[in-house]
Amino acid sequence: MAEGAAEAPAESGGGGDSGAGAPERGVAPIKPQYLTTKEQFHEFLEAKGQEKPSQEIELDISGKLYLAPLTTCGNLPFRRICKRFGADVTCGEMAVCTNLLQGQTSEWALLRRHPCEDIFGVQLEGAFPDTMTKCAELLNRTIEVDFVDINVGCPIDLVYKKGGGCALMNRAAKFQQIVRGMNQVLDVPLTVKIRTGVQERVNLAHRLLPELRNWGAALVTLHGRSREQRYTKLADWEYIARCVTAASPMPLFGNGDILSYEDANRAMQTGVAGVMIARGALLKPWLFTEIKEQRHWDISSSERLAILQDFTRYGLEHWGSDTQGVEKTRRFLLEWLSFLCRYVPVGLLERLPQRINERPPYYLGRDYLETLMASQQAADWIRISEMLLGPVPPNFVFLPKHKANAYK
Repeated sequence: MAEGAAEAPAESGGGGDSGAGAPERGVAPIKPQYLTTKEQFHEFLEAKGQEKPSQEIELDISGKLYLAPLTTCGNLPFRRICKRFGADVTCGEMAVCTNLLQGQTSEWALLRRHPCEDIFGVQLEGAFPDTMTKCAELLNRTIEVDFVDINVGCPIDLVYKKGGGCALMNRAAKFQQIVRGMNQVLDVPLTVKIRTGVQERVNLAHRLLPELRNWGAALVTLHGRSREQRYTKLADWEYIARCVTAASPMPLFGNGDILSYEDANRAMQTGVAGVMIARGALLKPWLFTEIKEQRHWDISSSERLAILQDFTRYGLEHWGSDTQGVEKTRRFLLEWLSFLCRYVPVGLLERLPQRINERPPYYLGRDYLETLMASQQAADWIRISEMLLGPVPPNFVFLPKHKANAYK
């Protein structure tokens, strides 16, 4: 190792004869250039132990269609549906790092990957460098993923007030420690999802992106809205285009308001490395096919029902086919139906494409099922669930978790 390193002395077996016929202990005949002293041996290992192993794994997803990590609705059965329709990259629902560290089974279930998810990551939420790094270390040892994403986009008060989600955009020192700490312990690329900023007219992303690149992020996704804005206005793709330059050469994915192949084409013209699709996939998971085939798909109500049948089958496989599994599948189906009802069939539109912020008026579909699927009433979503999973239990009530204020 070191030139002129001392040769280790030969050992004869510790002095006395260890017994009749016992072979004499010697030293393996290693080439002189590799020999070192005991001290140098341990110094070398200690020094190398401080270094991060070179990260050979790269995340090359440019041009691929990325299904956003979606709380509640982005479950494994839903992701299987999206994979079938052409989603390239999938990510588990946001998992809270403290819940994972406490060993909560329900939180660990969010990290499960289906074999069809060939490019798959998990998303972590947390506010503190020590817990986020510890959690990343744990995931690195226990699960097989292609990347780990940090949630710096979650706008909900429960997360924001604890300093997590998009609150980290205003906590640069903590944000840096989290990214650097996690990057140090992970063997897979680290990615980050952010918003334009916290307040509506105070953009922060363009300033943070060069920092994130220096801290070790492999890729960033930018949702073109601030925390304050939520869904009240359209995503700011002009600002996303400006941020592509700020992020370079780190790839930047754009996210916001993609509901047609035209929307995706316009998004790609901003120079982003790719697009992440969130609500658009909830309204019509066949959007991935439309983008890849550059067409509007006038999907029939019976085809749409077949998709729901597949979802329930996947749900019963994932959550179990006992009473508890059936009702869990029903709950997640109903959550999804609260989005699906906002899709307007292509054949009924006077102008194509439907835009994500356009509220569907009351309309009669081309058959009973198409009309039923257009209902915004929970009672009708329950009726659809009963067609697939049988009658609901007595005194069953459903209120969707996701009540987007897109039309305020």
